[in-house]
Amino acid sequence: MLISPHLKPYPLPLPCILYFFCRLIQFTALCFYAQNSEQSPPNFKHHVTEQSRLSDRMSRRLTRTYQLYSRTSGKHVQVLGNKRVNANGEDGAVHAKLEVETDSFGSRIRIKGSKTGYYICMNKKGKLIGKRKGRGKDCIFTEIVLENNYTALQNAKYEGWFMAFTRKGRPRRASKTKQHQREAHFMKRLPRGHMLSERRPFDVLPLAVPVHPLNKRTKHPHHHRSGSG
Repeated sequence: MLISPHLKPYPLPLPCILYFFCRLIQFTALCFYAQNSEQSPPNFKHHVTEQSRLSDRMSRRLTRTYQLYSRTSGKHVQVLGNKRVNANGEDGAVHAKLEVETDSFGSRIRIKGSKTGYYICMNKKGKLIGKRKGRGKDCIFTEIVLENNYTALQNAKYEGWFMAFTRKGRPRRASKTKQHQREAHFMKRLPRGHMLSERRPFDVLPLAVPVHPLNKRTKHPHHHRSGSG
């Protein structure tokens, strides 16, 4: 079909132009909304990680008292008066009682011997030592809860270095430690003597034997009197 060159295009009315213009704006807005909806939600993991590395000096610190049971030595971590640290403490020993302070809202802690007042710290050679003041990062440890319910303690200053002990309870050089090694596994235990006081509100009461009321069908035992009638 041929169109005559003398024919002029018919102009659209103004309402139609406005209608198509509004539809174009709606389509553009819909595309913009869909693009923003596909973006991933804000990730706070990086913020939490960064804040966990900083010492929280504004919040009130929480202190807990317990023992650290060494998986390899079979005894408890203790801080002696000569600033030495080993894992030869017996259950309930005075030097095995530890005061653990929170350092941030994460899982970073400071460990202090309750008897001596020395903090467990780590020097640049990976050796565990006791210090009177434990404000440095070398005296801060990060708790890592493992799948076997044990806890590994990684030093905050020397990442990848863990608190670890040999079978004889001697500190192991931290530069040779890994998270999965048995020497770096610990379990929290309450000191002997604190067990009853800590669990007293949750003691299990002895099971009482229920006493059923006597009904009409219950027969009372007859007692026979001895002697002459």
